Amino acid sequence: MARRFVIRATGPARPGQTATLSTALATAGLRLLDMDQHVAFGQVRLEALVETDDEVDVAALLPSAGDICGLDCRVEEIGPEANQRWAEEAVAPRWRLSVLGPRISAEVVAEVATLTASEGLTIERIERLSAPPSLDAGPEVLAHGACLQWRLRGESADPQALRERMLALSERFAVDVTLQPADLWSRHRRLVCFDMDSTLIQAEVIDELARRHGVFDEVAAITARAMRGELDFQQSFRERMRKLEGLDESVLAEIAESLPLMPGAERLMHHLKRLGYRTAILSGGFTYFARYLQQRLGFDEIHANELVIRDGKVTGEVAEPIVDAARKAQLLEQIAEREGLDLAQTVAVGDGANDLQMLARAGLGVAFHAKPLVRREAALSVSTLGLDGLLYLLGYPEHALEGE
Repeated sequence: MARRFVIRATGPARPGQTATLSTALATAGLRLLDMDQHVAFGQVRLEALVETDDEVDVAALLPSAGDICGLDCRVEEIGPEANQRWAEEAVAPRWRLSVLGPRISAEVVAEVATLTASEGLTIERIERLSAPPSLDAGPEVLAHGACLQWRLRGESADPQALRERMLALSERFAVDVTLQPADLWSRHRRLVCFDMDSTLIQAEVIDELARRHGVFDEVAAITARAMRGELDFQQSFRERMRKLEGLDESVLAEIAESLPLMPGAERLMHHLKRLGYRTAILSGGFTYFARYLQQRLGFDEIHANELVIRDGKVTGEVAEPIVDAARKAQLLEQIAEREGLDLAQTVAVGDGANDLQMLARAGLGVAFHAKPLVRREAALSVSTLGLDGLLYLLGYPEHALEGE
């Protein structure tokens, strides 16, 4: 009858330890079923699950390996219950939980650990993605914020309740706590689509146009009616556009030159392009400004609303079709299909209610500095860091990005 053992080897990390220990196991004729190794703060932890049909004293094989490797090796025979638990864990869902913010304190880690435990999720590993020094150093030292990534395994009893508790924890400690499946596609995203206004730029362009034309209060009143549900997006958009009739075309260039980029936008785009992602702007704003951002930041394509201009003046009309919530989601799907990508390989980033359909269709939908409704509805949200915080959600450690 087959017997199974867990071998745990720990000690100061140095080259050759895994080779030596695994060679000893092979020499003894042990079948390797599973293995895990982790190095932290100069110490290695190597664990192997092995099986044998012989009545061999597995522990007797290890002292020589321990002497050679400099490791403390211990053996534990596992019974039927532990064996069953191992089999169940092997097929349990896996997750990536990210904690990111200007700083991460021990209290935040304690709260997250308590939360995952209460949901029956097992922590397999915690990895730091942000750069040194201290996680709690603050934004004056950590230029790109702090991030810890947790690898979890298990099935949440109530996913919706878990999400609500994560949001509450995020708001309480001014951090972002996100959870995404660690599935086949989680490290193979290839297309990233962005909203423009209040996502890529720190402005709503239509408001800036209205200010320059002296009709800001009128446009704001229409926006308020839309937010109360009295007008849908297309109705409110057309009414606001009519208020801009007669605006001089030269104002567009002046506003474009003064648009404030969202913090982290340039760094994010630099790395996305270097890493081979396709990028697009899908905006309910205007192509004039999206084109400006395309030239400045290097987007592969843009889709927005085309202002109609005649004789150097804005007419108050836009060309069809209007890019609204449904159109954004449709464009995301069309680009993915054209590029030969599975929708699971897509990422969408936006802040408003008209981004929700796009966020829902993407493999990874991120509400960025979003309104409360959007944060509650979106799968993930980032509210404490700049746009380059998306790199952490994509799984990139800072040392790997900045080291090249």
